[in-house]
Amino acid sequence: MPPKSEKPKAEKAEKKADKPSEAKAKDTKGKDTKAKTAKKAALKGASSTIKRKTRTSVSFHRPKTLRLARTPKYPRTSIPHAPRMDQYRTISSPLNTESAMKKIEEHNTLVFIVDIRANKRQIRDAVKKLYDVQAAKINTLIRPDGKKKAY
Repeated sequence: MPPKSEKPKAEKAEKKADKPSEAKAKDTKGKDTKAKTAKKAALKGASSTIKRKTRTSVSFHRPKTLRLARTPKYPRTSIPHAPRMDQYRTISSPLNTESAMKKIEEHNTLVFIVDIRANKRQIRDAVKKLYDVQAAKINTLIRPDGKKKAY
């Protein structure tokens, strides 16, 4: 008789052990299906239909990409050069022709031959530095011989 009583206890113990494992199996099945659906959704993407961008031009333009600023290892020039257009280079000489003298006397106007590349601002600054005169207005013209006259 004692063996009979042991069997039901063992069966009861097995049944008790099976119930938690069944619960775990159901849990893993639920997790497994959840994971599979998540995988499917990830592979498929967020939107089910893919819209293609309509091309408005027949030619392809390469997209603009990142362009980094240069970081040189050493300077390409040892020292910065002196200013190319200083006041001595800007004003070559004062003009003392008959018509220039007439302008000086009658119109209170100085007349200079200046560098061909000098602009009015540079001429104004050069006159101020060299002669300590504030120019009210600067007119320029290029003479037939190719020199620039400022008055």
